[in-house]
Amino acid sequence: MNDISIEPDIVALAADHMQAAAGIRRVSLWQRLPWLPDLHTPAEEEQYWRMHLLPNCTILGAAMANRLVGVIAYGDNWIEQLYILPGFQGMGIGSLLLGRAKEEMDEIRLWTFQRNIGARAFYEKHGFTAEEETDGADNEEIEPDVLYHWRRRPTLTPALQPSSN
Repeated sequence: MNDISIEPDIVALAADHMQAAAGIRRVSLWQRLPWLPDLHTPAEEEQYWRMHLLPNCTILGAAMANRLVGVIAYGDNWIEQLYILPGFQGMGIGSLLLGRAKEEMDEIRLWTFQRNIGARAFYEKHGFTAEEETDGADNEEIEPDVLYHWRRRPTLTPALQPSSN
């Protein structure tokens, strides 16, 4: 964990950020889950961010000292991607990015791998519950995964109190 204690800047990402966003995903995923197969080249991953995620999702980045250190892509009640560089995990950056998504959606679903204990603990800490587990046959990594779900709690209006006249 890094000892930097400054608050990251949260910024909307554009096409010229997609290479960096894809790189954060790649580094974070392979350092934390080294058993996963490496199925795509960096260029293919950047293309996915540029051609699929950018037109269909809100993509935000967390920057510290002019360096992109975290990224989230979300929309239509789904978090498609949420990655923080390993040296910057545990500093609240993921919570900040997830909080932005939660501000905009009343419910959220996302997939993570069953063996990704850190991600599972993170999502459960933020109120997500496991909804379904699979054997991984339907994902390209063929790795058992779990579907998480979060729903905003309805806000309660204060009950009218009888007057004490």
